[in-house]
Amino acid sequence: MNKDYNLNDQVIMKKSHACGNNLWTITRVGVDIKIKCNSCNREIMMDRLEFQKKLKKVLKNEEEK
Repeated sequence: MNKDYNLNDQVIMKKSHACGNNLWTITRVGVDIKIKCNSCNREIMMDRLEFQKKLKKVLKNEEEK
């Protein structure tokens, strides 16, 4: 599993959010990781281990290319 997470990276989670979307944006990286739903703008914070378990795919930020 890729353990390189940066601010503003787009990530796809295994389970979709209650609003039906599963695309999120990373807004905080540290011991905990905070992600924001791209559809309803709800933010959740989880520890890094939990995040890695629930992560499906990391889509790199468009600005880095």
